[in-house]
Amino acid sequence: MIRSLLHPLTAGLCVLLLSSCGSTDPLPKAAVPAHAAPPVIVPAEIVGGHFIVTLKGNQNVPWRFLVDTGSTTTLVSPEFARLNNRVSKTPQDASPILVRSLSGDTVSLKSVTLGVIELGGVRFKNTPALVYNCDELSAHFGQKIDGVLGFPLFRHVLLTLDYPQARIVLQSPSAASSLLGYTVHFNNDRRVPFIPVELDGHPFAALVDSGSDGSLHLNPAGLHPTFANGPRPGGTVATLTGDHPLEVGRLAQNLTVGGTLFTQPIAELTDELSSLGSGLLKNFRLTFDQTRNQVTFYRESDAPVITPPLRSTGLSFQKLPAYWRVLGVVPGSPADENGMQTGDLVTRINGEPVASWDLRRYDELVRTARRVEFTFLSGRTEMPVPIDTFKLVP
Repeated sequence: MIRSLLHPLTAGLCVLLLSSCGSTDPLPKAAVPAHAAPPVIVPAEIVGGHFIVTLKGNQNVPWRFLVDTGSTTTLVSPEFARLNNRVSKTPQDASPILVRSLSGDTVSLKSVTLGVIELGGVRFKNTPALVYNCDELSAHFGQKIDGVLGFPLFRHVLLTLDYPQARIVLQSPSAASSLLGYTVHFNNDRRVPFIPVELDGHPFAALVDSGSDGSLHLNPAGLHPTFANGPRPGGTVATLTGDHPLEVGRLAQNLTVGGTLFTQPIAELTDELSSLGSGLLKNFRLTFDQTRNQVTFYRESDAPVITPPLRSTGLSFQKLPAYWRVLGVVPGSPADENGMQTGDLVTRINGEPVASWDLRRYDELVRTARRVEFTFLSGRTEMPVPIDTFKLVP
């Protein structure tokens, strides 16, 4: 589910890939590598905690896609749909499908069936997809994004997301017996993986969501979490169905995921279903086996994971090519003290146009710089304002 927090404090677009309302689309078919064949290794670029891979469509043209284990469907840009639609009618002629977010809101997207798409030599045929304008995704990541590969696409292969080595591995399901690591069974009733995790011994279910770069999105209902720091307002996240404020803090309890202990992790509170984002998953090599409904967590070390402090400027953004629009300002932050407001437009960062600041570069700046100079647009006048970074969550 790319509800992707993309740093609630640095956030730009956070797209919510939605659960479909009663869709009965068939699952895609994949030409699965034979058991004796070597694994198919697909290099990936990890940007803001997201896997970006290159695949080929009917025109043998390379396209960039995000891989999202939290999405129940595959999303494609209008251009990709036009060139790879299996049926004769155009995406505009296809019947719209209502999709529902976990918060209950709905939007309407056009449906298509893709002919053949190829990832690392593995060919997926007759894939159902929804048409989505990816321009804001592209602006957020600082490179053209053509769509999102949802979890059901990989129904007939072993899918490995190898965060430490920045790669995806595709294998035959028969290779599952040779996997190393800690195996957990998941609930796939929603066509996405929900696994059991524990908060100081109290079990609850959480979505394994590679489409989010946060760490732990925690629904506190029934868990009664306690905090070592916070929770406090943590910015605003933008989704397909509106902007939503966040609360974030460091738990006083420990989290156990896939046999690994996370000591007092940072959590974003949610009234939706709990989920694990790439800020936490980046410690693992994860292999999903949908034929057996299980995921295997592998990690080189058995040591507990300690989450570092979370730094911020106090600003959340929606990123557009020419400017970034302020979505939210953390109360009491340096940005708030400087009078920044929702709706303000930023044209430059440290003197450079915002188009020069892709997600990875900007995140690194916020993590390491003591001060960031934002240039705000007021009418036709540009106004530089230096804003100190701070520990939103120590």
